[in-house]
Amino acid sequence: MRRAIARQAEAERIRRAKIIGAQAEFQSAEKLTEAARIMSEQPMSLQMRYLQTLAEIATDKNSTIIFPIPIDIFESFIKKDKSK
Repeated sequence: MRRAIARQAEAERIRRAKIIGAQAEFQSAEKLTEAARIMSEQPMSLQMRYLQTLAEIATDKNSTIIFPIPIDIFESFIKKDKSK
């Protein structure tokens, strides 16, 4: 009888933990959606976040930072090279 009660209590604890985890995931998704909406309305906010991330990376001991450059920047150079 005690084992059955203990198993039931353990199952209830697991159930509560799963519900709490699911609620946390839902709240996280809501916040990410809100952040994406704000960033889409204010394009400069995305640039500021990018720079903030670079600043955080720079504080680490790692000294190598790779800047992604859009390929569109190089299109004019590629077109000039092909015309020769």
